[in-house]
Amino acid sequence: MRVPGDKSISHRAVMFGAIADGQTRVQGFLDGADCLATRDAFRGMGVAIFQPEATTLEIDGVGTDGLQPPPAAIDLGNSGTSMRLLAGLLAGQPFDSELVGDDSLMRRPMMRVVEPLRSMGARIDCARDGRAPLRIHGGVRLRGMEYAMPVASAQVKSCVLLAGLYAEGETCVIEPGPSRDHTERMLRGFGCEVRTRGKQVSLRGGSRLSGGEVKVPGDLSSAAFALVGASLLPGSDLLIEGVGVNPTRAGILDILRLMGADISEHDRRDYGDEPVADLRVRSASLRGIDIPPELVPLAIDEFPVILVAAACAEGETRLRGAAELRVKESDRIAVMAEGLDRLGIAARATDDGMLIEGGCPRAGEIHSHGDHRIAMAFAMAGMVADGPVTIHDCANVGTSFPGFVSLMRAHGAQMDEVAEA
Repeated sequence: MRVPGDKSISHRAVMFGAIADGQTRVQGFLDGADCLATRDAFRGMGVAIFQPEATTLEIDGVGTDGLQPPPAAIDLGNSGTSMRLLAGLLAGQPFDSELVGDDSLMRRPMMRVVEPLRSMGARIDCARDGRAPLRIHGGVRLRGMEYAMPVASAQVKSCVLLAGLYAEGETCVIEPGPSRDHTERMLRGFGCEVRTRGKQVSLRGGSRLSGGEVKVPGDLSSAAFALVGASLLPGSDLLIEGVGVNPTRAGILDILRLMGADISEHDRRDYGDEPVADLRVRSASLRGIDIPPELVPLAIDEFPVILVAAACAEGETRLRGAAELRVKESDRIAVMAEGLDRLGIAARATDDGMLIEGGCPRAGEIHSHGDHRIAMAFAMAGMVADGPVTIHDCANVGTSFPGFVSLMRAHGAQMDEVAEA
């Protein structure tokens, strides 16, 4: 199996390629709705981006000072990554801009990026409750600063670092714990000096980026569904090729192995600055665990399908320290607890996690609340349930995993996509 390209890396490849000097060629680009929203945002700001095939982009960079004013508000659809990272990049531009999105994105919290940007001198207006639209006033002089993040977040860290490219002096971000480091790795690949010391990441304003080749690995967050599905289905033996195994993203591998999953890495190599491997997974009997808190930020996007694994494991699984799940595309703690209950699994939501007593999912109907990862997670539960599981409101699956159903069917999953009336 080959899963689509990494969503986080695809976003950043477009952004950095757009503001680099010279051409950037991106191979393995995720041709999903979220990343296409980022592509279209930069096209609207005067960047020539060609797409000779679905997973290849050729970007004619305009340099850090070459973006043009967008003709209208920039619509980022469902993509929180696009909105938060673009807020930082646009805060230092000479023109005004406005960031909007769909109903789900307009409900997600944005003060976590607005506040540090304002501390750097940015002028940003938002809704009274700290949500989008974000109206960014151009022509201000940003100041580098030292920012201690209250919660580990790659999006907030990346937003501040992107603003730091346009700020006077040094910008330093101090993390309370690890978060994915794709921004730091890719900035170095584009020729920017980024310094990392312990929990501190810093760069100096005025750096220029140089275009080049970017090879995007398969998305571990997408591979997660196949890893869990193959673990649960007796007799499964699957090799998932070319998956990114960045250690700041690999928490799901550690968690599933603690639960007894049979997952091994093969042919480890590098795509530029990103480590990649082929992952072999074979069916195994899973057991419930207390998920180590230090692994939570390293697997934050994969928890819907991890909780499905827990629902099918023997014994109790406890998740703590995952309050961030409540402010994703949906309240993933509440929605997962609701869905597991519909399938007959004892699941109790807490403020920052969940208690699950494993068992055998039964047939039922699930409402994904428009959350792509919820929908795909319950598809894995459906494959081992005692009868059919129907999942509603799945249109957003294409934001991160275009072709999900057809790929799973090609590897033996009994799954159908049906248009809803």
